[in-house]
Amino acid sequence: MKTLLISASLLGLTACAATAPSQPRAIDPVVAQENVSAPVAPKVVELGGLNNDAAAERLYQALINANYLATKVAPTKVAVQFGDNQFLLEPSINSAGIDRILMNRFYAVHPQLQASQELPVVIGTLNQKLNFAKFVLLDQGAVIQIQGTVTFADRVEIEELRRFMLWTNGGLAQVAQSLPDGIDQYIRPIPLMQQMVPVKP
Repeated sequence: MKTLLISASLLGLTACAATAPSQPRAIDPVVAQENVSAPVAPKVVELGGLNNDAAAERLYQALINANYLATKVAPTKVAVQFGDNQFLLEPSINSAGIDRILMNRFYAVHPQLQASQELPVVIGTLNQKLNFAKFVLLDQGAVIQIQGTVTFADRVEIEELRRFMLWTNGGLAQVAQSLPDGIDQYIRPIPLMQQMVPVKP
């Protein structure tokens, strides 16, 4: 029963995220003829030849221009909101090989589960059976890191990043469908971005 609880706790916190397609709108012919100088969201982000700091800054700017809620949390790390979830994106640029963007999610583990001997076994089992992410225990079992990697050469498409985050969310959500209620009392997402607090009038 204890192993089942731990297994359920590891996978039960992710809701499937999806982005709604934009609705088509009528275009005013007069406005269409005007020379509009508004910035256009880049479909491709050029990262080749940059160091990791510069690549993270360019990725951050591209996400903001593409209307994602994002923030720099370290010189080489960008947090981005995707549906109900937050990812930590970390470019790893290799001038002599394949470039990568590491995509991470982090969960805090309840103290009752941190010292469990079954917890490392469950993490190992997840890594053997699932191929969409790597599961890692950090801080003596206090944190679970879920990491995926997007590989590319010099440039990456924003749509590719979106689909990868959607795929990761979907993989976790499929596993979570068979888990019991109340799992979120044992493992909770670690927020990467400060919550937006409404300003009272």
